[in-house]
Amino acid sequence: MKDYYYFLGIKPNASSEDIKKAYRKLSLKYHPDKNENDEFFTDRFREIKEAYETLMDEDSRKVYDQRFGSFQRSQKSMLPPKIKNFHADKIRAQKGDEITIHWQTYDADLVKITPFGLEKSQGDRKFRIKEFDKEGKFQIILHATNTLLHKTVVQGITITEVSGEIKTSIKEDVPAQNSTSVPQKKEEVNARFYYKLLAIILLAIALYLVFLQ
Repeated sequence: MKDYYYFLGIKPNASSEDIKKAYRKLSLKYHPDKNENDEFFTDRFREIKEAYETLMDEDSRKVYDQRFGSFQRSQKSMLPPKIKNFHADKIRAQKGDEITIHWQTYDADLVKITPFGLEKSQGDRKFRIKEFDKEGKFQIILHATNTLLHKTVVQGITITEVSGEIKTSIKEDVPAQNSTSVPQKKEEVNARFYYKLLAIILLAIALYLVFLQ
């Protein structure tokens, strides 16, 4: 069951004026028209509007408070909250890249993922990063809370921005024939030298034999 007070960032004993102020502030922030009809902002705005309309009506608020109180008592665990798993399919990305996060918590009746808002105790979410901070980072923070014990565990994921152009240093390979060209030339020079030397020796022997005759 949704926690409307949490959606609006107000206390359960908030006045009608407090509800109005919270709604105006959040509606300006999450209104789809100001966020290019992004699905995330559309969902958040719908939840905020739903919470506002329920809590501003006196009878609807009384019924909601009774049901939500019963729900909280039935759902709360006496064990401290735990985050078993929280990861993203990539931690290096460019603007506009699709990223999927997965999480799984235990003994938490209130799960919030910043910047997305309230979520189920476990699940997956796909989203696209529109902006990174000045350091080229995008932070995703998971809060798992047991409101009965007033205990919260927190875990974060940092997505790092990468350049649109992936630069790879390439070393120019020296052709195999060039790498062996020097030894080959030396061998050729040495062979010619020995052939000439052998020819001179044979000539000298022939002249010597002629001289002896």
